[in-house]
Amino acid sequence: MVSLSTVRAHNASLKGLGSGLVAVFVGGTSGIGLYTAREFARYTVSPTIYPVGRNETQARQVIQELTLINPTGRFQFIKTDASLLRGVDSACEHIQHRESRINLLFLSCGIFTLKGRDETSEGLDKKFSLHYYARMRFIKNLMPQISQAASHKDHHTALSRVITVLGAGHETELNLDDLDLKHKYSLNSCDVHATTMSSLMVEELASLYPSTTFIHTYPGIVKSGISREAGPILGPLVRAAMIIGRPWMVAQQESGERHLYVTTSERFSPGSTVTGKSRVHAEECQRGAYLLHWDGSEVGNRRLLDGYHNSGVGKKVWEHTEEMFQTVLERR
Repeated sequence: MVSLSTVRAHNASLKGLGSGLVAVFVGGTSGIGLYTAREFARYTVSPTIYPVGRNETQARQVIQELTLINPTGRFQFIKTDASLLRGVDSACEHIQHRESRINLLFLSCGIFTLKGRDETSEGLDKKFSLHYYARMRFIKNLMPQISQAASHKDHHTALSRVITVLGAGHETELNLDDLDLKHKYSLNSCDVHATTMSSLMVEELASLYPSTTFIHTYPGIVKSGISREAGPILGPLVRAAMIIGRPWMVAQQESGERHLYVTTSERFSPGSTVTGKSRVHAEECQRGAYLLHWDGSEVGNRRLLDGYHNSGVGKKVWEHTEEMFQTVLERR
């Protein structure tokens, strides 16, 4: 566990990085994305922050808040429906027209639902898309700008990180014959696939892009806007559960502080010594890729993940992901 005092001491030193860091927060108008964006604005010098989400009214409040926290920062909301890959592409194009480099891509978009498979117009389950496919699409689209940040000569702008916040440490066996769960969908299988595929992908992508750090975190129990997604019946139940579970919850500011630490600490360095092969041994995968608990300690079902990497499942999952992108493009 990384102590909160260590986290805060590190964060207080971030002004020494210099000015002009660029960060994209997908799901940045509420929950963990917002909490982290606040701390990023608080502790960095003249940052550029792009919160990405759907709620324009809420976004205006977020922009006002970030501006009060850091008047020298530049903050611009990107409105899009990230459950649709075309929404992801539109948001990425908007950002790419304005930025040549991105230091941080922070992915925390998601929904709470008790529905069964709920297909979007693109043929993907909405929850699975938000928790996995859309996030991978953001990464794929923005990697030129993220890689550019890694190659910058100034040490502070060399920060190059991708963080996906979901369920690190809760990896379980995949249905390799139905990776997109088109035929055997359940809410549990969706959680399992999104979590395990995300852990495989941060390690696979770290081998493909050794100058960038890739991190998958489990945030613990954090109060967020998830109850809004639960609807008028389940919403009050979710809020009640959060009240009961308050003693075990991670406070909003602490969650933001800890995620800021993860996004900037030299402890989580990129795997610059890893070759650009798409399949690497388990010990090599861990360089530049980190699976972290809410307190900064390392987690992960290593036996399962190492076996999958050694047998080429990581590569297979990435190929499947790109095939799904192509299928959606053709469906358009």
